[in-house]
Amino acid sequence: MRILVCVKRVPAPGAKINITADEQSVDTAHLGFAMSPHEECAVEEAVQLIERFGGDATVLTLGPPEAEEQLRYSASLGIQHAVLLTTDGTAWDPQRTARAIASAVADLEARPADDGGGRFDLILFGNESADAGGFQVGVRVAHALGRPIVNAIKGIEVDLDAGTVTAKRDIDGGFEIYSLPVPAVLGVKEGLNLPRYPTMKGRLASKKVPVTVLEADGAAGGQRLLRLLQPAQQESTTVTLGIGPEAAAAVVDLLDELGVL
Repeated sequence: MRILVCVKRVPAPGAKINITADEQSVDTAHLGFAMSPHEECAVEEAVQLIERFGGDATVLTLGPPEAEEQLRYSASLGIQHAVLLTTDGTAWDPQRTARAIASAVADLEARPADDGGGRFDLILFGNESADAGGFQVGVRVAHALGRPIVNAIKGIEVDLDAGTVTAKRDIDGGFEIYSLPVPAVLGVKEGLNLPRYPTMKGRLASKKVPVTVLEADGAAGGQRLLRLLQPAQQESTTVTLGIGPEAAAAVVDLLDELGVL
């Protein structure tokens, strides 16, 4: 089978985010970058499916040239092909991003088989990106390609003979099961699997994986960034009530203040 995984270069989770003076972008001067945690699970799922059924997997990202780092990381985990849709690094709205990715997918699938072409049986997205959290790109790409999609997936089973993929989505009090004909698109959530760490052999092999560089092409959508706001910092202080037996009275007073006593 053929699988495409779409990932996004985002600030490393947990990093302190600063805004530029013009409030138009994130200050990246001292930031590390990674792919979104949901997408890490999508990459791992693609590798596992290829190991089980054979075939090949491709990772695609839209972003600046530096996003090649995330493609190489995916390759170190077992993805065979990489595609970079280059931009100038400015933030794209979800409509424009989806149009560019859908156009690139159509181009890749139209290529001859000996040039890495052919239909993708499965396209995987993260449920949402760790930075924008828009929940839109995967749905828009699936719609543009005319393929079924289900988001928030935490279980995937493929039946190649029947040409279907079964996807499980958790809900309150249980779960939902969807059966989709391939080709299909799925938005996966963190917890679908446990992503592996790259081995030294994988990291060395990833340096030899050719990266196909394409110019991202997509008309701007209706959304426009006005400004970014830095949320108010939440500060906490620690008060030592005392050391040893002398702290007992202070603890009793605090419990009484909280209404516990």
